[in-house]
Amino acid sequence: MSDKHVIAKRAGLALEDGDIVNLGIGIPTLVADFVPEGIKVYLHSENGILGVGPTPQPVEIDKNLVNAGKLPVTVEDGASFFDSASSFAIIRGGHVDVSILGVLQVDEKGRVANWAVPGKSVLGVGGAMDLLEGSRKVIVTTLHTTKEGESKIVKELQYPITSLRKVDLIITELAVFEVDEEGLVLIEVLPGQTIESVKANTDARFRIALSSKESLENERRVKQ
Repeated sequence: MSDKHVIAKRAGLALEDGDIVNLGIGIPTLVADFVPEGIKVYLHSENGILGVGPTPQPVEIDKNLVNAGKLPVTVEDGASFFDSASSFAIIRGGHVDVSILGVLQVDEKGRVANWAVPGKSVLGVGGAMDLLEGSRKVIVTTLHTTKEGESKIVKELQYPITSLRKVDLIITELAVFEVDEEGLVLIEVLPGQTIESVKANTDARFRIALSSKESLENERRVKQ
């Protein structure tokens, strides 16, 4: 699997039966293909779908069925469609259990920047601010470094902040971090990586806690 698929698979392991889950643009959309067997989740797309299914095969593509990133999707039996205002009412009303977001950067306090790069034109903050403020749990899925090799997990954000709300979990192709009141906690190293490789590619400070049985089990399931 590609690094992005490894990240998406690990994010799927963080979901629980019955969750209503918003999938952001980019890596988060891949999570639809990695919902673990034995649980049922309801995938939400902010353009107005509840009940998104796995990525369609070429013969299954319907140009009228797309997610918020304009990529084709399938829908599950019983899926519902609604306007943007209703979609954001779901988010702002606190009815989304988990949001999975892509980011430009995340700082050592767990705050993210994911909507604007200084000097480049933007349409606006989009739904990320609402998702951060309205979701019960927020998971970040991102490549650990930029194309230039610079860490995306930084001491301080260099891009405009999206929300003061801290995320709960950060998943990269190298590691998994939880966010608590003191900052980032390394709870898992992804297959093929080491604590040393995580340290070498992370600008932010973090604590290490790798002894939990659940963490080891998740590592095994990602390898499968």
